[in-house]
Amino acid sequence: MIRVVLVDDQALMRAGFRALLDAEDGIEVVGEAADGEQGVALVRERVPDIALVDVQMPVLSGIEATRRIAADPCLAAVRVVILTNYGLDSYVFEALRAGASGFLLKDTEPADLLQAIEVVARGDALLSPSVTRRLIGEFVARPPDRATPPGMEGLTPREREVTALAARGLTNEEIAAHMVISPFTAKTHVSRAMTKLGARDRAQLVVFAYESGLVRVRGSS
Repeated sequence: MIRVVLVDDQALMRAGFRALLDAEDGIEVVGEAADGEQGVALVRERVPDIALVDVQMPVLSGIEATRRIAADPCLAAVRVVILTNYGLDSYVFEALRAGASGFLLKDTEPADLLQAIEVVARGDALLSPSVTRRLIGEFVARPPDRATPPGMEGLTPREREVTALAARGLTNEEIAAHMVISPFTAKTHVSRAMTKLGARDRAQLVVFAYESGLVRVRGSS
């Protein structure tokens, strides 16, 4: 059973998501919150598998709520998916930095929402290669403004290579083909890199890779 918490200041939106998710076998909505502060408290109380969090809310934003959830060791297994009306905007960008596993548009088709829940529950980041490439495009317009993430120096040459390839939007299968290794080995290298960097998932790995300067995007200085 995949346990989900809904955090959105719009009651109608929460009701719609709850009706859809509760009607699905294998998914259970275990709580709702109307602002970010309530949402963090609820996540700490229920410890769901997934928290669907609106990016813009009163009292505490979805970004700050995500940051607090990601920073709590007791919530290490909770995956945050940001809900937004606008796609890959600055709010989503900051939420991914804060530790979100991906994002969904609020007008996402029901079937796509259910599939997304399953993807994130498996521990995968909700970032397709095309979205990852768009995310990198956002980074190009925003010079890195943070120090190199701790652990980057500790990556092996192989781990640095797979991290750079993942950050360019390649899947494990594409990384394997590029490096002439098995998909399982590629996945292992990616997992080890995430562990060393303290990245919750592939989404944060992309953030760290660019901010450290490991990724060099064509056309950027």
